[in-house]
Amino acid sequence: MAVADSIKFDVYFDYQCPFVFRFAGLLDSVRRSGREVDVGWRYFSLTQVNSKNDGWTVWDAPASEKVRGRLAFQAAEAARRQGRFAAFHRPLLLARHRDRLDVDEPSVVEEVAQAAGLDMGRFREDVADPSILRALARDHTDGVTLHGVFGTPTLVFTDGASAYVRLADPVDGDGAARVFDRLLTVAAGEPGILEIKRPRRPARE
Repeated sequence: MAVADSIKFDVYFDYQCPFVFRFAGLLDSVRRSGREVDVGWRYFSLTQVNSKNDGWTVWDAPASEKVRGRLAFQAAEAARRQGRFAAFHRPLLLARHRDRLDVDEPSVVEEVAQAAGLDMGRFREDVADPSILRALARDHTDGVTLHGVFGTPTLVFTDGASAYVRLADPVDGDGAARVFDRLLTVAAGEPGILEIKRPRRPARE
């Protein structure tokens, strides 16, 4: 597969996932190198995937119930309603994975939202709006039923090809574009390869 100068795909993600954080960092590095990458970020709840309770969903659970990861999705969609998703998305990932903050805490999420320039009155109203979770329900359900998504991050390309990607380590600097191109060659260009998993060598004493 020849890698185009610009490429478009969706990424199913959960803010709790460290592999999403690493992939988002790779994308940032690739963009800084001058490449055009058009990404549609789609919500996908790992809490929902790991639930053993048939019939229970993250999006229909009562607001009074503490549900891991749900607040971050609500906040992201509230930012999207203000046209500020991009300004909010990366900082929330940084808060969770670089700064080790609890993004299930309203004070943490609000601090990120304020720094991203959101209208805080509207933000709080939207986060509390029960309909805010419809986007999560839609994206998650479409991910499972249309694309077979089971984990994050999963890339879905315009031709229907998809791939679940886990980077072992953060990739930055000059090597980012090379890693990204190789990843796309397999993920988008070789749909017959279903899985490549590297074994971990045992630690030597």
